[in-house]
Order: sequence, then structure tokens, then C-alpha cells
Amino acid sequence: MKELHLNITGMTCDHCVRATTRALENVPGVERVEVTLKPGAAVVHGDADAAKLIAAVKEEGYDARVQA
Repeated sequence: MKELHLNITGMTCDHCVRATTRALENVPGVERVEVTLKPGAAVVHGDADAAKLIAAVKEEGYDARVQA
């Protein structure tokens, strides 16, 4: 199982964290997700494709990129 770190911008409250978490959990290959409001980040465990994870976050209205 791999671990992918994402920077997420645009989240402002706990509702945003829940929406982002649900969106990421629905991506095939995701086993576990940890989303934090401050500093706006997610750690995704599993074998999901990074582009699909980013697309799922964007569909919720936030922006994401793979953390360098």
C-alpha cells in the first residue's frame, strides 16, 4: 500500500473536510484517507491514481496537487 500526500486549497470548515474525505474515499483504490483543514492537506493510502484523486477533489470545488 502506498501513501500519497496532497495539498488542498479552498477548504474553510469541517464540512469541507468531510466533503473532501468522502470524495477521496470514493476513488477506486483508496483504502484510507486522512484530511486536515489546517494546513489543507490529505494523506491517501492505497493504490489510487493521483490524477483521479485530484479530479475528485476538484469536483467538490477545491483545488489539489501532489505534495512535492
